[in-house]
Amino acid sequence: MHYIEALILGLVQGLTEFLPISSSAHIRVIGEFLPSAADPGATFTAITQIGTELAVLVYFWNRIVTIIRKWALSLAGKVAKDDPDVRMGWLVIIGTIPIGILGFALQDYIRETFRNLWLVAAVLIGFGIILGLVDRYARRDRTIDQVSYPHGLTIGVAQALALVPGVSRSGATTTAARALGYDRTSAAEFAFLLAVPAVFGSGLWELREGLETGDPGPYGWGGTILATVVAGAVGWVVIAYLMRYLKTGSFLPFVIYRVALGAVLMVLLATGVLSAY
Repeated sequence: MHYIEALILGLVQGLTEFLPISSSAHIRVIGEFLPSAADPGATFTAITQIGTELAVLVYFWNRIVTIIRKWALSLAGKVAKDDPDVRMGWLVIIGTIPIGILGFALQDYIRETFRNLWLVAAVLIGFGIILGLVDRYARRDRTIDQVSYPHGLTIGVAQALALVPGVSRSGATTTAARALGYDRTSAAEFAFLLAVPAVFGSGLWELREGLETGDPGPYGWGGTILATVVAGAVGWVVIAYLMRYLKTGSFLPFVIYRVALGAVLMVLLATGVLSAY
């Protein structure tokens, strides 16, 4: 039964990681409705996110390799420092600093306080509305090659908000990028690139913790590995879909879904069907 639950959660992780609807919130909530009726926990969630970030590496492989190669060569003076790929390398580094600092400083809150379902429901609704307003009224004439260092840091600060389940990493970074005037596909691509070091860092940290304690979460190592593999395979498909969709579609369907999910969650909490912790 644990393997079936892990499989379900892997599917959920892959389906929701890259959409602006918060994969961690879905993992947190759906875990309550599975036979074990338990929060899968921050460790399980972070490790399975390694799978979805591997999907990012596969999908953007050529782009990421080029960025890393040119950035490394620029340190030796073999590539100009103003090369767009070199700048992107520095932008990802700068944008990762906020979540790196806060993720380390707020570990206890991430594992417990931030997983309060009332908080999850509130931020699902609140940040959903913000995303909808920004996507509707913001300018959209900047492209990914125009991301400046101040903008990269600002989007990085937004990414740090995703430490709270329900905010959504892709939702927060995309909202910030859209507010700064970037078109939808550029906002999404930068969000994906920015997430790579942060998610791998978090996942590998939790993996180390799991190896040290022998406890990767409620599904054991077998279930956690299964969920991670499934999440990666499904995540690749979702990335491909989202990048095509955003060429012509808006974020409105995701906004409606976030608000509806948050409202349903509040009703379930208020009626005692679910408990906050």
